[in-house]
Amino acid sequence: MNITLSLDENIVKEVRKIAVERDTTLTGLVREYLEKLAAESATAGKGRRELEALERSFQEIHAKMGKKTWTRADLHERR
Repeated sequence: MNITLSLDENIVKEVRKIAVERDTTLTGLVREYLEKLAAESATAGKGRRELEALERSFQEIHAKMGKKTWTRADLHERR
């Protein structure tokens, strides 16, 4: 799909320099950024859905999380 963007000419010049340094094109940089953004969003969405499902399950079984009464040292105490 082709899209049209309106960008400041100075920004375009600077980004083209960056693209040359990275051995790519302005289009390549935009594509890479958008792909990364979509992947991060998908990952964040999955995590959010998993957290919401966990919270729902706590509500369904009426579980309450209390205050932490232990320390890391307690857990790893040698006897």
